[in-house]
Amino acid sequence: MKFADRLAQAVRQSGSVTCVGLDPRRDQLPAGIRDGIRQDSPDQWAAAYTQFCTEIIDVAAGRVACVKPQAAFFEQLGPAGTIALGEVIAYANRRGLIVITDGKRNDIGSTATAYADAYLGAGNASAWGSDSLTVSPYLGEDSLQPFVDVCDQRDAGIFVLVKTSNPGGGLLQDRQTDGQTVYQRVAELIAQMNAERRGDSGYGPVGAVVGATYPEQLAQMRAAMPTSWILVPGFGAQGGAADDVKHAFDDAGLGAVVNSSRHIIFAHRRPEFADKFGDAKWQDAVSAAIDEMNQALSFGSL
Repeated sequence: MKFADRLAQAVRQSGSVTCVGLDPRRDQLPAGIRDGIRQDSPDQWAAAYTQFCTEIIDVAAGRVACVKPQAAFFEQLGPAGTIALGEVIAYANRRGLIVITDGKRNDIGSTATAYADAYLGAGNASAWGSDSLTVSPYLGEDSLQPFVDVCDQRDAGIFVLVKTSNPGGGLLQDRQTDGQTVYQRVAELIAQMNAERRGDSGYGPVGAVVGATYPEQLAQMRAAMPTSWILVPGFGAQGGAADDVKHAFDDAGLGAVVNSSRHIIFAHRRPEFADKFGDAKWQDAVSAAIDEMNQALSFGSL
């Protein structure tokens, strides 16, 4: 099944457009996991990250469409961390979750091809086993084509940075050239790449990243890329709310998944959950936060 159709199926089966971001951070891990660190070494922290993320996956499986491990937090630990990332991706695969590896990779020529070959393809189809990957477009169309080619070969997907949620993104993304902004030109290219690649769901493998913190542009990009899944970061801890993201969806409630990382995975630290759950019941806090987000985003017609 094509990636876009598998994602549509995952959204329908789970009844959720939530994407849980897996961003492990040493100082915010639950006390019970931190206390298991006997030696401050990359190997032990990597094992803690694997435990933390797989236990989140256990809570999320069947209740959300996808997870998004952030490669940077694993790579911060060096080789041990990259092994942990591979373990987390494989575990999410086994639990039936779509994996969006957030690596924002790209380069030109054979290097782009190597990145695509490494990451794209669930299970044994690639070295990392990821269903999809976030990709930067700023080296040009020829840098994206190797990723699109591998998507075609392996029924994988990519999410291209279009309008990111950070305040400084406008420095380049909002710059006008030939009567349109850079982000509008990237969206135009994505729409062209998907034109002949639509699956049964009506969507293609080339998705887009558009932040919840820019709701007007999000609605504009939904119209500009009608065949692209949109990955929406910036929900929750970064300030995005349900009203900000509702225009990312089509009339059937499909077409977008909304990411939340800290607000879910570290929910035991949120003031409204700390007294009820705390570190001792951190997984229950994750569960409550998933329920809260699913309810907030239940305005579609899945």
